[in-house]
Amino acid sequence: MVWQQAMALAASCYKATKAFPASEAYGMTSQIRRAAVSIPANIAEGNGRENTGSYIHSLRIAQGSLKELETHVLLAETVELMNKVDSEKLLEACDAVGRLLRGLIRSLQAKDIS
Repeated sequence: MVWQQAMALAASCYKATKAFPASEAYGMTSQIRRAAVSIPANIAEGNGRENTGSYIHSLRIAQGSLKELETHVLLAETVELMNKVDSEKLLEACDAVGRLLRGLIRSLQAKDIS
């Protein structure tokens, strides 16, 4: 569930940055896209490991990328590359993915203790 939501968030980020000026191709566009793609990629990488501790570690890296993405989206709105409606939609999706990540981490930690 969290991987699917993270993939949808990444796709939304690609769509939201399509209208950015060409001068931002290696700037904000790239930063937003890289952070967004990193989230589901780290979830998938961790899931592919056969160790719960490694999986949790990868999920925490995904959380860091999520916070990085939130920062880039806020900055893109501040410097008027993105309108408020688009940034709010992305930030809501970030919040949803963050809740799922935290829940999965807690669940895995509980199993790891048992």
